[in-house]
Parts: sequence; C-alpha cells; structure tokens
Amino acid sequence: MDKKKKPSRQQVYTLLVQIGRKDGDGLPEGATGAALMCYASGVDEAEAVRETVAILKQADTAPLDVTGYGTLAEREAAGHEISEEERALMQRALEENAVIVAQMTPFFGDERQD
Repeated sequence: MDKKKKPSRQQVYTLLVQIGRKDGDGLPEGATGAALMCYASGVDEAEAVRETVAILKQADTAPLDVTGYGTLAEREAAGHEISEEERALMQRALEENAVIVAQMTPFFGDERQD
C-alpha cells in the first residue's frame, strides 16, 4: 500500500524588510540602511517573519521593520503582477524551506520620508 506524502502546510510569503546599519552588514559605503524583498516559507506569516528576522540577524544585518504582502494567492487576489522569475524564487523558497532575498535596495539618507 502506497503511503501518500502528507501535504506540506508551508506557504511562501512575500516580505519587505527594512534594515539599519551594523558592522559587517555588507551594505555599500555611505548607505544608511536598505530594503530587502524576501520570499520566506512558513506555516503562517508570523513564522515566516520570525525565520526571516533570525536569518538576517545571523547574516550580521539589523532588521528594523517587516511588512508582509501575503502569499502568492493573496497577492494575485489583490491584483499584483507577479513575474515568472518571482514565481520561480517563491517555488525555490517553498522547496528548500528557505528565506530567499530577491532584491536589496540600499538607502543613502537622501531619500525623502513623506
């Protein structure tokens, strides 16, 4: 009798993490911080956020704030355009039960905070 693999309850969440400066953070000289677009797996968004913050701290960064944009299905329902590249990164995060940093945008202190 074949035992069916139990379906994973893991989902992938899109998170925007703002980080500050910390020695050894790898940010460009003169940067005051950065925004990281991440895809993180978790059974819920809270777990995905906890895992992402823990991994970023291990990577010598200083996470300050996390904004969640939901799962792929939630983003599609909200009308977000999601590229094939983004979908592939989300699938990789799910398969590897990982946090994928897809994009880093450094801040240099001259951005306007409106």
